[in-house]
Amino acid sequence: MRRLGDLEAEIMDRFWRWNRPATVREIVDDINRHRDVAYTTVTTVTTILFHKDYLTRARDGRVWVYRAAATREAYAAALMEDGLDASEDRPATLVRFVENLDEGELAALREALRRIGGRAPAAE
Repeated sequence: MRRLGDLEAEIMDRFWRWNRPATVREIVDDINRHRDVAYTTVTTVTTILFHKDYLTRARDGRVWVYRAAATREAYAAALMEDGLDASEDRPATLVRFVENLDEGELAALREALRRIGGRAPAAE
């Protein structure tokens, strides 16, 4: 999974924070509260995000209504998986990653490992 570009991330952030469907007009209006961006630019990038499967869409009259296809957490997890794939030694990479976690993150990791401990690995 490729890391999102700046405008892609800005658009996806709204879908993830809002946790609801939205139109391009809503996205443009919200971004324009902070900086100027053209409607056509957001339309193009939103369409690209749809074709990359980051967004789903449905017609509502004459406009497309978009929704995030997955959560921010699923996106972040996919990036972490890509990071592991870039390594020739996944266990060593995991150790280096864990060494950089703070106590709260380590506690969350321990809890996650405890929760999934008895679960079979996901099928690929």
